Amino acid sequence: MSAKVPAPRYAGRLIAALLIAVALCLLGGVTARALDANGQLEDPTLQARFERVVKDLRCLVCQNESIADSNVELARDLRRQVREMLVAGKSDDEIFDFMTDRYGEFVRFNPPLDRKTALIWGAPFIVLLLGILIIVRVVRGRSRMPLDDEASPGPL
Repeated sequence: MSAKVPAPRYAGRLIAALLIAVALCLLGGVTARALDANGQLEDPTLQARFERVVKDLRCLVCQNESIADSNVELARDLRRQVREMLVAGKSDDEIFDFMTDRYGEFVRFNPPLDRKTALIWGAPFIVLLLGILIIVRVVRGRSRMPLDDEASPGPL
């Protein structure tokens, strides 16, 4: 007499996990097929966009290099992420917005002009103009004062 072994309760979850793993492997192959033997994108326009985007993103470790020029692990990960987003059809603005939302304005070498960046770029000029105005006022005020060398008319 053979007894049937009941299926474990987690069999459905196991099958779902395997299906997800297979789907991820297939989707990962899309990115791999978009690259040639040298690791560059097969589409020249996508490769040009990739190069332009990675030159405009700052390496958060090196801080004065773009992620295109940096060899640290974070820069490699960011380059890979930009490449995947380009292959997925994201626009340059969507990629910049994603990186800015995730890492802040500092990640961009050329942040867009908005209220905060206008204040940052304009503040030195405002302070310079204010300094010039103060110097002009002080010089004009002193030029109206009598010199100490002159004899002041007094009672004789």
